[in-house]
Amino acid sequence: MKAPLQSRLVALSLLALALFSPPLLLLFDRPAAWGFSSLPVSIYLIWALVILLAALTLERPDAD
Repeated sequence: MKAPLQSRLVALSLLALALFSPPLLLLFDRPAAWGFSSLPVSIYLIWALVILLAALTLERPDAD
């Protein structure tokens, strides 16, 4: 594994850890306009974002 790819994956892991931290997630644990908490929606959107960023990072063609 090359050093830039490894550093990107470490940064992505730290970003995911920060986004899934309880203090940040508790900001979304409030009733929304439609009457229920937006926490599940935010969890799935963050999860999809992390998967998308991982796919873009790992599927990048080599410049060699």
